[in-house]
Amino acid sequence: MDTMTYTTQSLWTWWIAMYLFFGGLGAATLSISFLTDMYCRPHPKLVMWGALSGVAMLGISSAVLFGHLLHHTAVIHVLNPLVLIQQPSAWIAWGTQFILWMMVWGTIYAFPYMRETPVFMNMPLVGAMLRSKIVVWLSDTCMKYRRIVGWFATINGIGTAVYTGLLLQSFPAVALWHNPGVPLLFTVSAFSTAFAYLLVIMNTFIRDEFDQDLRHRFELFDVILIAAELVILFSFFNYTLSGSESGYRSAQLLWHDMGWLIGFIGFGLLVPFLLELKGVIKGWSGRYPSVAAGLLVLMGGYMLRHYFMYAGTYSYPW
Repeated sequence: MDTMTYTTQSLWTWWIAMYLFFGGLGAATLSISFLTDMYCRPHPKLVMWGALSGVAMLGISSAVLFGHLLHHTAVIHVLNPLVLIQQPSAWIAWGTQFILWMMVWGTIYAFPYMRETPVFMNMPLVGAMLRSKIVVWLSDTCMKYRRIVGWFATINGIGTAVYTGLLLQSFPAVALWHNPGVPLLFTVSAFSTAFAYLLVIMNTFIRDEFDQDLRHRFELFDVILIAAELVILFSFFNYTLSGSESGYRSAQLLWHDMGWLIGFIGFGLLVPFLLELKGVIKGWSGRYPSVAAGLLVLMGGYMLRHYFMYAGTYSYPW
């Protein structure tokens, strides 16, 4: 009679956590920046910060994954959109397409604002690119159909955030990952970290006095998302304890680890939740508490993915 052996997987470690973290954060940052610009008020500075840093994050995410491919030429296959029709369950291909088009539409959306900014226009290479006929045409077209371009970018951004969870869910051998709540958890976390990141940017670099109401809204949305994340994590805890042995062992690893309990749950979720809740209810006399809360949320967003990789347990007969 076979006995079952349980072990934590060791192939997907910190590097895939970085891929998932920067992918979700970059996509959600672009989406929030564009939706704010389209429906709250035109905000060139937020768009440029959100677009440029979001595209950079997506680039880092893609570079991390590309660097760990066994066969680097295989990326040609996932860049081909026809693979989505041939193999619709290939989540890496879906994610690659979402990220690629998110970067394309996100850059186009930022072109009009970049062309109005002297800093970019005075850069030799960047200025020459922004004055080129194709960029001028793209910029004018974007201004004419701004919301259409923005929604193309936003849809791909949401797709990227959801995909990061679907990628993990597609591994049935690891019960912690093969859970219908994983895409929801990672999507909520992506948008929570994006709101936190933009709050840090608005409190440190943009610092526009007219953004007080917008910062208040961002804090409110982040408080709601952190609360939702805590509820989802509590559901995960009950699911793993009452499910398969593999899931139970993952739960034991997580909920007996001080890094998960104190680092992630404590300082990555509960502390920033209380800080931002205070800001929502009573406001702040300074910017530092909001910045501190945002940085803690960003730390927690990475730790969530790091510990999910670390606690991925699978079983095999021995």
